[in-house]
Amino acid sequence: MRRSARSRTSRLTRARERDRKEVFVAQEFYGTGRRKNATAKVWISTGEGQFVVNGEPLADYLKRPTLELVVKTPLEIVSGAGSFNVRAQCIGGGIAGQAGALRHGIARALVAMDAELRSPMRRAGLLTRDPRAKERKKYGRKRARRGFQFKKR
Repeated sequence: MRRSARSRTSRLTRARERDRKEVFVAQEFYGTGRRKNATAKVWISTGEGQFVVNGEPLADYLKRPTLELVVKTPLEIVSGAGSFNVRAQCIGGGIAGQAGALRHGIARALVAMDAELRSPMRRAGLLTRDPRAKERKKYGRKRARRGFQFKKR
């Protein structure tokens, strides 16, 4: 007599869940970060501290040491700067916006990995999305708020 497909799948899912709990080391954790017009998809796993952004090392991609410090702040709060591998894909915006998006994404991925890190990240302000963005241009004006030059005579 054949067993039903349902009992087979439930046994498989239970086995997968058990394996997932045992293999914590090889697991990747995901976080999405946003800043201005930039979006960063970030995957974190335990490792030796490699940073790869859009297929390039972090220093080659950002080109500014100050932006590297901005990106690494969530890892410094956790005091695990050299113990995580970070793989990210950045889309849109400029270099500074992408650095802020990376920071936001790394913080979210760390919280997904360990929920106890939520309060120190929140205290440092790393989980809050920065709402500042470029204001749209209005009609009758040169830019968002700047009017056209006025000539009296």
